[in-house]
Amino acid sequence: MAFLGVFVFSGVGGESVGLEVNIDNFYEDTNLADGWIYSANISDLFLYQVDCLGATTQMERQLVVDSVADFDNDPDITLHFVENNTISKFYLLEGEKLDVNDSEGVWLDKSFADAKGLKVGDNISFEFQGYEIEKEIKGLGYSPEYVYHASTSSVIPDFNKIGFAYLSYKAFPMDNVSYNVLNVKFDGTPENYEDLLSYHMDGYYSSFIPMSEHSSVSQFSEEMDQHRMMGDIFPVVFILIAMLILLTTMTRIIAHQRTQIGILKASGFKNRSIIFHYVSYGFLLVLIGSILGLIVGPMTLPQLFYPSMSATYKMPSWDPAWSMNFVYVAALMVIMALAVSYYAAKSISDEKPADTIRPKVPKLSSSGFVERLGMWKHLSFNARWNWRDAKRNKFRALMTIIGVIGCSALLICAFGMYDGMNDLKEWEYNQINHYDSKLVIEENATDSQIDSVAEDVNGDKIMEGAIEIESDNAKKLASLLVLNSTDLITPTDYDWNKIEIADDEVSISQKMADMLGVKVGDTVKWHMMGSDKWVKTKIDKIHADPISQGFIMSADKLEDLDLNYTPTSIVTAQHINQSYDGVKAANSMKDMTSSWDELTESMWLLIYILIFFASLLAVIVLYNLGLLSFTEIEREIATLKVLGFKSGALRRLLLTQNLWFTAIGFILGLPVGYAILAVMWESSGDSFYILPSISLTNFILTALITFALSIIVNLMFSRKIKGLDMVESLKSGE
Repeated sequence: MAFLGVFVFSGVGGESVGLEVNIDNFYEDTNLADGWIYSANISDLFLYQVDCLGATTQMERQLVVDSVADFDNDPDITLHFVENNTISKFYLLEGEKLDVNDSEGVWLDKSFADAKGLKVGDNISFEFQGYEIEKEIKGLGYSPEYVYHASTSSVIPDFNKIGFAYLSYKAFPMDNVSYNVLNVKFDGTPENYEDLLSYHMDGYYSSFIPMSEHSSVSQFSEEMDQHRMMGDIFPVVFILIAMLILLTTMTRIIAHQRTQIGILKASGFKNRSIIFHYVSYGFLLVLIGSILGLIVGPMTLPQLFYPSMSATYKMPSWDPAWSMNFVYVAALMVIMALAVSYYAAKSISDEKPADTIRPKVPKLSSSGFVERLGMWKHLSFNARWNWRDAKRNKFRALMTIIGVIGCSALLICAFGMYDGMNDLKEWEYNQINHYDSKLVIEENATDSQIDSVAEDVNGDKIMEGAIEIESDNAKKLASLLVLNSTDLITPTDYDWNKIEIADDEVSISQKMADMLGVKVGDTVKWHMMGSDKWVKTKIDKIHADPISQGFIMSADKLEDLDLNYTPTSIVTAQHINQSYDGVKAANSMKDMTSSWDELTESMWLLIYILIFFASLLAVIVLYNLGLLSFTEIEREIATLKVLGFKSGALRRLLLTQNLWFTAIGFILGLPVGYAILAVMWESSGDSFYILPSISLTNFILTALITFALSIIVNLMFSRKIKGLDMVESLKSGE
């Protein structure tokens, strides 16, 4: 149990701590920006004004543009023309170090290069803003701004279609570079810095994105939060139950060997020698198990998660990490073993040798409130015997119930997460979105091209974009969905019921409303990312969406706000596998659900591991407590056999008590599991919205596993009744 507890704690913890250490090292090595200021033209005067704020410690401007690389599938490559490469630096893996004076080289995303079979020394061409440039690949690497590279054509990054590149500002085809992004490092909090920026430079910049809200940083941060929460909650439950079993085990061992202890005392052994023996027994076994858990846990469990995560997230190293918390928990296990062993051995060593040689005097059972009720006489002998046995052995009954509570709570939570992930997928890709294909429109597509494609595929045009919403309480990045009259996308509430949003109404997602602290009737202000035009909007409706948080409105409403309606996609019920002019990519619903499955692969793996360990823990807990129970009542069972009770009746006697404790533990474990599940979903980040629920299937599966394991373990011990030596059991006191 010591090994299992520390193994799970340090293994799952090593994975989540490893993520934090690796990403922190990557951000530190590349000097990731504290924030990004976006403006149409970041001139020398602009730099001077930012510097005059007094809080900026370092800044570097870049020109960031979207381009298309010269390949058959027209992949999107984000180009960074840099002046210094000192903030959010390109992380070199192969080739030469980035040279800001090299006008002929390009430093390319390694994931994109691998997908296209490119290597250092090859040439690559980019087309953007009417320019076409061809450069030699001087280096391959990663960027701290693209640990997670969001894609408009896939839920997960498709590195055959997207990438990034860093170039010197001298590689820009014009002498005059109009920089549009300023990377900044600053003192103080992002909120204070943004207040300074807004107060002194309002109207001179379009938006400011703090590090915590950057799409790549926030996505990976949410992933880490989920793993960290699992690493904090589940292993702690394991440790608590392990300590519970340790307590009962050491108590049982010493109580079972009281006769041997009495003989040793009668033979002249000192109390301290006997105490030292049993204390060292518990100490050594728990110490060995804890050390093995500390070694094996971080070496094995993290390696199960990292391969699937490294396919989505890109950083240089994926190594598990240690935390002193692992050592503290292992030390706590050892101290617990010492304390329990000492307590149990000390209580026996204080007895006289003549008393210790004899079996412990059974506890007397007095009549209580239940026994004085009229219904008591109508209860079966089975029920009355088990009730009195539980009263005599309250500690054993309590330990059994607590053990079952822990196991059933873990199972409830693990199956609840399983149901939640399935519900999230069903809700997003079946209940809300009903289209078969989604055609992503090119930025330079003409209205006639868009209308022609929409008519040809019998599709509906939609507009999606990134926005920033501000209320009196908070400011958040969000998504914007602009719908025309379409039945291919259905806004819903949390119960998956359709919500009608009129052409003159604006609906906000429930989670975004919660984060902003707003409700229906409140007014918020917002702007499109890349634009400095803020508008005020009254909230008319609230919808629920599992993975997209923000606004939904009609094209008419958007234009009423004096904003341009620019379709970004066409959705259709047809399956499209041909290319059209003006269409960048065509994604089928099957592709998107497959991408979702790949994105959540590590989460599924963690859920399966938790289910396995929860079941294993249930077996160990019930086996140990069953063994303790049988050992304590062995003399009573022998007495009943002498009185004529058949083995079958005695087996039912033990099974009844076991089922009582299991039922109580299972019922109490339901709210505990629900509470753990609620905490887990709460830690899923700003993007995901799902409330905890315990489905009937979850309830039945947890009940089946818990009661089946309880019955199996009970049958294992009840078989011993046939081989029980009644004479030896009854004469054990002599």
